Amino acid sequence: MNNFKYFQPTEIRFGPGRLAEVGEAVARFGRRCLLVTVPEFPEFAPLFRRVKDSLAERGVALDHFDGVVPNPTTGVVSAGARLALDFEADVVLGVGGGSSLDTAKAVAVEARHPGTSWDYLFFRDRQPTERTLPIIAVTTTSGTGSHVTQVAVVTNPEEKTKSALYNPWLYPKTSLVDPELVLTAPPHVTAATGFDVFAHAFESYIHPGGSAYTDLLAFEALRIVGASLPNAVRDGADLSARTSMAWADTLAGLAIANAGVTLPHGIGMAMGGLYPHVAHGEALACVYPAILRFSWDAAPAKFAAAARLFDASLSGDGQAEAARALSGIVEGFLKTIGLSVGLEDLKIPEDELEDLARASLVLPDYKSHPRVASGEDIHRILKSCRPG
Repeated sequence: MNNFKYFQPTEIRFGPGRLAEVGEAVARFGRRCLLVTVPEFPEFAPLFRRVKDSLAERGVALDHFDGVVPNPTTGVVSAGARLALDFEADVVLGVGGGSSLDTAKAVAVEARHPGTSWDYLFFRDRQPTERTLPIIAVTTTSGTGSHVTQVAVVTNPEEKTKSALYNPWLYPKTSLVDPELVLTAPPHVTAATGFDVFAHAFESYIHPGGSAYTDLLAFEALRIVGASLPNAVRDGADLSARTSMAWADTLAGLAIANAGVTLPHGIGMAMGGLYPHVAHGEALACVYPAILRFSWDAAPAKFAAAARLFDASLSGDGQAEAARALSGIVEGFLKTIGLSVGLEDLKIPEDELEDLARASLVLPDYKSHPRVASGEDIHRILKSCRPG
């Protein structure tokens, strides 16, 4: 076994009913809380009311920033940070899916540091410090893993780029994972976020920065996704399936926090930056089968192990045969969960694929893939992204 280190400072409170503890969790870190969410659509109003009541019961003063959008932008983060400053918030509470949690993290940085969140991207010399406001997370989807990572993904519309803050100060202090909050997520959202769990788990599993610890977490997450995501998509009220997917999401998040992601996420991030209407899980679903075909022979043992998790009949086949089969298995799985999409479905013009390929090389994720792709490779991969 190779040497490794593993770091995870977030307190995880997992299980049905955990939302009742949100007021107490926030009060441990501050008395003036900025709540960060999407707009208060009717379907979210009861949840937001429960959160606000719990904070009030603990004597926590509250202001509510409800300007979160999918693929949150630098402008959205700055608006939230201004409200945090005006309110003199001393703790930030993100409630929602990955967009809300990432916005909360970026707000926690920008509200206490000069400049904007974009000045603190992972590759900058300037990085967040201990001045970052403490973050509490309540997740309402099972997909992004943001509730247990040090990552906040932000889009800069002017640069048409999607990038990330990556720093230990962005780990939430406490995360409440209550599967009851996911019961009303519609099938498409369930499928898209659930496939992101698969991607996080698989990419950390094949990542050179992984370890025996992250492999253990990732492999279990893959197993759960194969067993539970179709049920969660088919019957959103299935609390057992929702609980399993919430756990898989948490495991995969714990894995990527200490390993990382690879080529699919590099392309998916570029796609989100250039085409903000594309959901992250949709972008991953679009490119995954083609990337697996491109790279199965670069890590056959791990590709084969993942394939056999989803299809036990491959246990009698050789390693190469099982590894090669993973692409078709994932194509079939995407059909099962209603997420078989191509570039045309996502309204990405074919004459812009060269630009997308170049943008996919901006982040370093592609360098960690078992088979490192060139811009020409990525262009060929993209051209082949059609539903199976």
